[in-house]
Amino acid sequence: MKFVMTQAVCPEGMKMLEGTADVYVANNQDPNNYLDEMNEADALIVRIAKCDGHAIENSPNLKVIGRTGVGYDAVDVKTATAHGIPVVITPGANNRSVAEHAVAMMFALSKNLVEAQQEMCAGNWEIRGAKKAFELEGKTMGILGLGAIGRETAKICKGCGMKIAAFDPFMSREQIENYGAEYYADYVELLKNSDVVSIHVPLTDETRNMIAKEQLVQMKKTALIINCSRGGIINEADLVEALKEGVIAGAGTDVFCSEPPKTDDPLLNCPNLIVSPHSAAQTREAVIKMAQMCVRGCLAVASGKKWPFVADKTVYDHPKWDGAEWEEV
Repeated sequence: MKFVMTQAVCPEGMKMLEGTADVYVANNQDPNNYLDEMNEADALIVRIAKCDGHAIENSPNLKVIGRTGVGYDAVDVKTATAHGIPVVITPGANNRSVAEHAVAMMFALSKNLVEAQQEMCAGNWEIRGAKKAFELEGKTMGILGLGAIGRETAKICKGCGMKIAAFDPFMSREQIENYGAEYYADYVELLKNSDVVSIHVPLTDETRNMIAKEQLVQMKKTALIINCSRGGIINEADLVEALKEGVIAGAGTDVFCSEPPKTDDPLLNCPNLIVSPHSAAQTREAVIKMAQMCVRGCLAVASGKKWPFVADKTVYDHPKWDGAEWEEV
């Protein structure tokens, strides 16, 4: 069995393949650049990289694609599914890590920590009187997407004494209220009434640019917005404009339309913004859990077993999966 990886997973994940599979680590984000290796690959593990239809269609032995995370917008799932190739994902492995990162950004912004440190180190002690810091207790945290990460974020914020509001088109009012959140059928109404907004939705055709100028101007001037989901959900040019013109008070983003962004990217050079290099899921604990879950799923699929945690379960309707058994989880 042969595994190809765009980048190596952590040692704990690599150890699971010892004596089981030959492993080729490309250290290259595009499998099209090493199709000679893909020609014999049973499995491809994609980290911060992409896998398009051309790479899939030119990998004749490929049985499974693994993603160490829950987002799969960088993989052509439609083409993979058409070929009966499951795209393994790792839901749950990074829930706490991403939630804590979003909350950390919220705290840093609400206390103006980044600007305060930069200005103080430059000799400006008077930054202490900037009047940008505020308390979070009693404020409303609006969550877009009340999936596992959104719920974990809500749990932490609730523990801080915040009110929780949520929008999730895949949940009923009863489900959202059962999680202790105020239900919103219209996410723009949530934006209007929230003091902090945290985004936890996948990047799809429906969510691309769901936060743009039209929506940002509906928010409170004192509001913060945080994106630890995917670049492209917030229109970056509109966010830059909103921050420069004081339409909202601040923003935090762990994700970008182009990764890594160039140093002259306007988003990296605007006020009241905290950024991190798509690292919300990169805690020691989450990295191990994601790698091990991904490798285990890929091994199961490559061995002919159905694995439940895949991007599109209709892949198992493909004739090649007729009669296949499910792997025990």
